[in-house]
Amino acid sequence: MAESTARSRGDRRLRWLLASSAASNLGDGIGKVAFPLLAVTLTRDPLLIAGLSATQFLPWLLFALPAGALLDRIDRRRAMIFANGARAVVVGGTAVLVAAGGVTIWVVYAAALLIGFAEVVADSAANVLIPAVVDKGSLDSANSKLQACEIVGQTFLGGPVGSATFALFATFPFLLNSVGFAIAAAVLLGLAGSYRPRPAERASTELRAELAEGFRWLKNHRLVSRLVVVAGLISLVSELAQAQLVLYAIEYLGLSEAAFGLFAFVGGIGGLLGAGIAPRLVKTSSRRTVLLGGTACCGAAFAGMGLTSSAVAGAALFGLFAAAVVAVNIVLGTARHTLVPGELLGRVLGVWRTVVWGAIPVGALLGGVLTHALGSPAWTFLTSGLLLFGVAGFAFVSLRPGAFDDESATASRVLHQDR
Repeated sequence: MAESTARSRGDRRLRWLLASSAASNLGDGIGKVAFPLLAVTLTRDPLLIAGLSATQFLPWLLFALPAGALLDRIDRRRAMIFANGARAVVVGGTAVLVAAGGVTIWVVYAAALLIGFAEVVADSAANVLIPAVVDKGSLDSANSKLQACEIVGQTFLGGPVGSATFALFATFPFLLNSVGFAIAAAVLLGLAGSYRPRPAERASTELRAELAEGFRWLKNHRLVSRLVVVAGLISLVSELAQAQLVLYAIEYLGLSEAAFGLFAFVGGIGGLLGAGIAPRLVKTSSRRTVLLGGTACCGAAFAGMGLTSSAVAGAALFGLFAAAVVAVNIVLGTARHTLVPGELLGRVLGVWRTVVWGAIPVGALLGGVLTHALGSPAWTFLTSGLLLFGVAGFAFVSLRPGAFDDESATASRVLHQDR
């Protein structure tokens, strides 16, 4: 009876977290289509377009570490509420400027940067909350559901809504984006309980020591360290192409602005498929197999997109990429939650996100340079695909068979040694 009650309470808490995630991801999805489309109306320079993507993710490089340490001190639910509220205000202000005709490419950059800093806190807090609202045996399922919320919100709903409303009235998607973030903040008020991982009575001078503790744990845990490197390489290499997706669709494939949202919609179908099958694939094979196979599929999809001029084939291949990368992300997310002790999760996640998300602006800028030098985003997609095959090979060599089998024992041993 007690076990059933605890499971019911955990399911209820997960639903509140997923509802907030769904609302914020809807806002994200609208914004991630509307902001590039707004930028394209202001400039067609591939470097400036790539720079926007880099600006959106630059905060992960600058702020993920201190944000991780912060989340190991404060109530993570309250951090999410504050961050989503801040995003609602910034995007609402952008909507006002768009309506008044006072927006420039630099205004777009500034808004993207501010939203990015708030996103670091909101997304990191949501991630580290997962082990606090579900038991260990439900981590694969919970991570899959969180990925599904992201896909449905950002791609199935956000992408088409963002592109369609932008084509009708440029201000409208930014208003919807702001409302989505506001709802995400309000929904979290229903998530009962305290989510402060440990007592807050810590001197601010200990921040450096706490960050060093996270680094030491990560250094001593070889499996997690290698997973960080693999995840960072996937992020860097895939962003070469992803930052050029709007130019690939509109200039290379000749799609309209409204059709670009439908193109992304196909990616959402693939992403949902990946979220649905990843837990089953892990059970029938292994996490290592899913990680290696998913990375190779990402490479095949982007290489194929670089070689085709068909919008239908390009969209289908983008769907394959989305399915594969979501499956990879679920494997990495569950491994991280299983391996990292709860009291260190914020800091280790901060290091992880600094590497992985920090690689995105670097990859975006390099993708812009590649497209500018090669003359077509299709060549950038082909290059990214071939490099992803190389990342799969590196992962094959770095992660031995059975590497994930003794996760819990390894984590406990490393934590004991660190102390």
